Amino acid sequence: MSKDCTIQDVFHRFYSSLESTHNISPAQRKAAYHIMNCKTGAFGVNVSVCEDCGCISVHYNSCRDRCCPMCQEFPKEKWADARREDILDAPYFHVVFTVPEELNPIIYNNQKFLYTALYHAASDTLSELAADSKYLGTDIGYICILHTWGSTMNFHPHIHAIVLGGGLDVKNHWKDNGKDFFLPIKVISKTFRGKYMAELKQLWENDRLEFHGSAAPYKNYYTFKELLNTCYAKEWIPYCKKPFDGAESVIRYLGKYTHRIAISNYRIKGMTESTVTFSAKDYKNQGHWKEITLSGEEFIRRFLMHVPQKRFVRIRHYGLLSSRNKKKKIALCRNILGCKKYISKLKDMDAPAIIRLLYNKDICKCSSCGGKIISLPTEQHFIKPNHICSVNVS
Repeated sequence: MSKDCTIQDVFHRFYSSLESTHNISPAQRKAAYHIMNCKTGAFGVNVSVCEDCGCISVHYNSCRDRCCPMCQEFPKEKWADARREDILDAPYFHVVFTVPEELNPIIYNNQKFLYTALYHAASDTLSELAADSKYLGTDIGYICILHTWGSTMNFHPHIHAIVLGGGLDVKNHWKDNGKDFFLPIKVISKTFRGKYMAELKQLWENDRLEFHGSAAPYKNYYTFKELLNTCYAKEWIPYCKKPFDGAESVIRYLGKYTHRIAISNYRIKGMTESTVTFSAKDYKNQGHWKEITLSGEEFIRRFLMHVPQKRFVRIRHYGLLSSRNKKKKIALCRNILGCKKYISKLKDMDAPAIIRLLYNKDICKCSSCGGKIISLPTEQHFIKPNHICSVNVS
């Protein structure tokens, strides 16, 4: 078994076999191509030379695909840093909205409509309940992020919401509930269930849904109605985590969830000629880690289930944090609370400066002698160097 392998290695070995036996969507095919060719030279090469020692450095360009495990760190840091200017010294909460697994086949068949319905139901639930004077009576702000995977890369669509624990009332006065979450979980559950099921039923009645594979039986009215009854009878259990420890922890936490993909390279434990072994949390056993072995084709099939459709927006802002309200409303909240404004550390920086700040690495200096390096024009890339000090794939 090869233990030092990556997701890119898995795709190189097993993707062609999967493609010959499964229907691959254009978005999935594009993501697979990007993953297999990231930092290989397929997306271009930057060559630089040290002015002092003549050392040549070769940098292979990344694919920048949002599903690529090698391309998330840099955009994650930039996105999270940009959110610094929106953060208040106020309570924040993490709420997770999930749906019964019985709905998964229909959701997978109708991702455009039913992922959007998840955002609608989650956002309407939070906004309407927060505006109710019985709970808080304010306009709040929150960010919703869709994840579609569980720890084993099974299909498990759910919304992560990072919720500001206070807001502005109709008189623009700030109100919050301290460190206690302002909405009862049971009320959230019933409201979210009602809103999601109402939109699902409306889509079905308007003949907007498709039913293929394991979802095919739900074309039948009575079978679909039985599914609805099953889901209504279930208790939908949203999850609310404890408040964050200060504004800086909110910033770090945001990056953790916004640019996550179905599985990262560090979880790949080994690969054989036919299988892939990876680590996953066993939530039936107190979240302990265990190793799972799948065929290589099944591993890639599961991975590709979570490739979003073209132009799909996974991170959405609402209320006080929506683009039309954010600048004025957040400034007003900051003035009322008397809290400081957190300034972006990376704003207006170019890539070398960001890398230097985040990773303490100066890519403008020669790794051999510390001298200044300059980029070579494309036509000079064929020049034979005196020596090559390193080949960097970044």
